Amino acid sequence: MIAIKDISIHEVVRPLRVTFATAKGRMNVMRSIIVRVTLADGSSGFGECPMSISLSQETIPVIKGVLNELRQQLQGMSIQGYETAISLFRKKYAEYPMTVSGLEVALFRANLACKGITERAYWGGKTRKVQTDLTIPFILDKVFLLRWMNYGLRKGFTMYKLKMSGNVEQDKEILSFVHNRLSRVLHGFTLCLDGNQGYNKKTFQHIVGYIQRHRFNIEFFEQPLAKDDYHGFKEIKEFVPFPIILDESVITGSDALRVAEHGLAHGINIKIAKSGIMESAAILVLARKHGLKLMVGCMTETMIGLSAAINLAAGTDAFDYIDLDSVFFLYHKNRFKNLSLQGSCFEMHP
Repeated sequence: MIAIKDISIHEVVRPLRVTFATAKGRMNVMRSIIVRVTLADGSSGFGECPMSISLSQETIPVIKGVLNELRQQLQGMSIQGYETAISLFRKKYAEYPMTVSGLEVALFRANLACKGITERAYWGGKTRKVQTDLTIPFILDKVFLLRWMNYGLRKGFTMYKLKMSGNVEQDKEILSFVHNRLSRVLHGFTLCLDGNQGYNKKTFQHIVGYIQRHRFNIEFFEQPLAKDDYHGFKEIKEFVPFPIILDESVITGSDALRVAEHGLAHGINIKIAKSGIMESAAILVLARKHGLKLMVGCMTETMIGLSAAINLAAGTDAFDYIDLDSVFFLYHKNRFKNLSLQGSCFEMHP
């Protein structure tokens, strides 16, 4: 038996390159809690609990408080029992999924280190290269939008995800501006849209009609309606000309099963930052079984947290859409452990 010797936490605060703005709010600074789990044999693993606009109840004081409670319960316990403990924590602390997930990733990594297994190998070891899109925040300032898109173009991005506000008139203006700009400077590009729960059925019909009239080629539309508007999702799925991908509606495998059994959407966005390891794996299995499209996404993590999702994407090579761009909103280095960053691609080295 190898015991959990210590669990330590520390706060990270880093400025963002640009304002990160969605239908739910905006942020200019990234804050998160880094968790380190150390085992009795010296093996260790890191996880990250980020703050998020969409899960605003998980503030830094709350994350610290919950982690301190969980730390007391885990220290001295065998690492072999961590999955059972996490399953219990996820039920007891259901309001704080990112906190539990960050701790789970640290425990998962410590356990793998103890066994001498890499994350990429754990997930299947399928590929070493992962190419991400770049998010364009919802900002009305067109000078800013041009500057941010030019940054993406310099980095070699061809896939973009535009945040929408739910305000139809403003969204029409920004969508046209972004689409026209990309059309002028790129021979081929992919544009996806993210509603972040900003629409209702009526306003969503308006923006879909606008997209169709202007013949904008949209790859998919992420989470247009409120996360629990299940009836609305079933209705809009019948008239949309592009896939609907659910994000905020799905945290656990049970959520994914609801989507599949009730035909709520065409696909699911898996985020280790909120679903952790076990639930992400369960969502992946369910999505594959039911023929749903798969997306892998992130919050506003540093490379400590983001690398868990990169390993998932590379190890499984199962995702139709990859949205792992949080590091581009930070002032970052182009190397992190065995990961190197080349333009819009993460590459894993032996």
